[in-house]
Amino acid sequence: QLQLVESGGGLVQPGGSLRLSCEVPGSNLDFYSIGWFRQSPGKERVGVSCISGAGRSTDYEDSVKGRFTISRDRDNAKNIVYLQMNDLKPEDTAIYYCAAKELGQHIWRTCVAYDARGYVSWGRGTQVTVSS
Repeated sequence: QLQLVESGGGLVQPGGSLRLSCEVPGSNLDFYSIGWFRQSPGKERVGVSCISGAGRSTDYEDSVKGRFTISRDRDNAKNIVYLQMNDLKPEDTAIYYCAAKELGQHIWRTCVAYDARGYVSWGRGTQVTVSS
C-alpha cells in the first residue's frame, strides 16, 4: 500500500480559502486515482473530489463544484495532489482525507467523486474548521 500524507488544514473564517496537499512519495500518479474525502462529526465519510490517472480527469461532489479545485503536481519526485478550497462555508468543516486507488492498466480511466470503492491506501487526515 502507498503512504499518503495530508497537510494544509486549519481554522478559517467563512468565505476564506485553504489549500490541502496530499503527498504520495515514491509513486507514479499516472497509475492511480487520488480522491479527497471528508468526515464531519457524527456523519459518514463522503467523497469530495478526485483526479484520475494519466488523463488527470477530475470530478467533484455537487456542494463543492465551483469552489474547490483538485490538481496534481510532480515536484522533485514528490507526487502531490492539491485541493484548493475557496469560499469556504461552516458546513465544509470536517476531517479531510486523501486516498489512492490503483488503476492497473486502465490509466485513462475517469473517477467519480462519491465512489470510494477500490481506495485501499488512506492518509490520516487533516482537520478543516470553518468558523467565525
